[in-house]
Amino acid sequence: MFDTVLVANRGEIAVRVMRTLRGMGIRTVAVYSDADAGARHVLEADEAVRIGPPPAVSSYLDIEAVIAAARRTGAQAIHPGYGFLSENPAFAQACAAAGITFIGPPVAAISGMGDKIAAKTRVAAAGVPVVPGRHDPRMDDEAVAAAVVEVGYPTMLKPSAGGGGKGMRVLREGADVPAEIAAARREARKSFGDDRLLVERYIDSPRHIEVQVLADEHGGIIHLGERECSLQRRHQKVIEEAPSPFVSDEVRERLGGAAIDAARSCGYVGAGTVEFIVDGADPDSFYFLEMNTRLQVEHPVTEIVTGWDLVEWQVRIAAGERLPDTPVSLRGHAIEARVYAEDPAREFLPSTGTLLAVDEKVPVRVDSGVRSGQHVTADYDPMIAKVIAGGDDRDTAVERLRGALAGVSYLGVTTNTGFLQRLLDLPEVRKGHLHTGLIDERPEIAADPDPDDHVVAAAGLAWALGLQPAGDRDSWTTADGWRASAPPAPAAISLRTPTATRLVTVAGPVDAALVTIDGGEPVAASGRWVGGDLEVTFAGETRRYRTAREDHDVWLAGGGAIRRFTEVDRLQAERSQASETGVGAVHSPMPGSVIAVAVSVGDAVTAGQPLATVEAMKMEHTLVAPADAVVTHVAVAVGAQVGMDEVLVTLEPVTTEDPGE
Repeated sequence: MFDTVLVANRGEIAVRVMRTLRGMGIRTVAVYSDADAGARHVLEADEAVRIGPPPAVSSYLDIEAVIAAARRTGAQAIHPGYGFLSENPAFAQACAAAGITFIGPPVAAISGMGDKIAAKTRVAAAGVPVVPGRHDPRMDDEAVAAAVVEVGYPTMLKPSAGGGGKGMRVLREGADVPAEIAAARREARKSFGDDRLLVERYIDSPRHIEVQVLADEHGGIIHLGERECSLQRRHQKVIEEAPSPFVSDEVRERLGGAAIDAARSCGYVGAGTVEFIVDGADPDSFYFLEMNTRLQVEHPVTEIVTGWDLVEWQVRIAAGERLPDTPVSLRGHAIEARVYAEDPAREFLPSTGTLLAVDEKVPVRVDSGVRSGQHVTADYDPMIAKVIAGGDDRDTAVERLRGALAGVSYLGVTTNTGFLQRLLDLPEVRKGHLHTGLIDERPEIAADPDPDDHVVAAAGLAWALGLQPAGDRDSWTTADGWRASAPPAPAAISLRTPTATRLVTVAGPVDAALVTIDGGEPVAASGRWVGGDLEVTFAGETRRYRTAREDHDVWLAGGGAIRRFTEVDRLQAERSQASETGVGAVHSPMPGSVIAVAVSVGDAVTAGQPLATVEAMKMEHTLVAPADAVVTHVAVAVGAQVGMDEVLVTLEPVTTEDPGE
């Protein structure tokens, strides 16, 4: 067995691999780019080596730098994780040349399965069913067009190299075939440096099923059941589970046998995954898709239902051990969700920033690669964690995953956790009626619902009252309206969400405040810290939020959602030259147009009651009474143009007769 293993990867897979290595008593070495100098995988390793600047091509894909790091640290083996160099035959060859064990398959197996055209030809010869099509790597444009006619519609053009759905194009009746071929070649050449194409029959409403295999160098090879990976977005997996709710025991054995035959056809050694496309209307009709010659992102669901640690067996096989004779059995169900730093409401664009707070304390497995204070960059894949739940049956596992996704929080970047919860809530998903186009058919789940008033009130309390845990607050520098020997001055804060701007007015101390939202009725509210969480009571309902603040943003996690509020403007009552009672002249916070006047001279108003509304730059600001008072002067009318700090309304405090007089 090895003494020291270098993990040639980053993020959650590097952390996950090192966890098993530590359990085996093996010393771990991390590599990192400048962008990852303070990353979690670097801090958790026994030793870490810088290998270059942020671009992956100059660091994590630099074969010479990785090999040099292994030599420098005395690593006897390298675990590549997935992605980066994990399926690069040149890297496996470089390890062998350096006398370092590559924890993965032989070079010939990587090369043989990396070329999809050659792989389909190879497995077909071994009796594995393949999708009807033409897989000749020598086809020119004319031959590809002829193959489309031969295979029939719908047809898929697919790059021979690469993966992840890049370059795939589905052709239906009436398609401009020459134009589609040219576009597919351009995409393939740009993505993979190889513009060869194959032509395959496209299966509508397909299910994506894959089989986990393990093979040792002594000829032993087994399968560990299948995984359902049909919930995909743009050909990228989002939710994975084991076993598939679609596959019977009989089909499972047929799939497993085909996967073993495919692995044996290329002399496979190590952990690998054979992927199949299955007709959604006929589970008996399955076809070889490709073989991934590495560990898969979704391997934890197989670990949960089999009890096998796949990373441990990768290491043991690489060290020359035989697979055990113990039969593999499946117990219960497991399901995994990939957590990405991305914004579903903005077409899933990646989100970057500093993780102000990370909370992963949920009663399920979380494979995470981040920590509080770490910066999420645009240099690498946006996946930051995986949440994996198990149960005696599928319903239990799905419900546990749903609850766990509501419990984790990554404040400081936008994530897809809310989208994942809405996806799991779909009736089709709950019933196991899955196919690879389901997410595309339900675009409405990408939109995050607007926050309710309780969340808006919590954001207002966090901003207006400067809520910080005990010991962290500095009353002299925190702009929260605090005054010596007096209640905090009322404050109005304009907060922007991704879909709207909300005006929140807070009056009174933190434990007995009045909160007014968008000029509505004042509502009693309070906030206090409980175990690091902000506990807010609003309109008689109490909720807990994890919170974090940075610059003009406040982040709140609670109720299954993560919200970001951006402070547009803060209007402290002191600016209106208020008296100690909190009333006086109320000034406009900005130049603009008066669009509403809600009071008249002589009116009695209560704290938080709207007085007037000013509009500027398509944004409305409603000014409210900072305390109970009487209106003594109204200086403006609707339509008036006002300047910064111009007086709008003058108030006097409510006087109470002394009952003793």
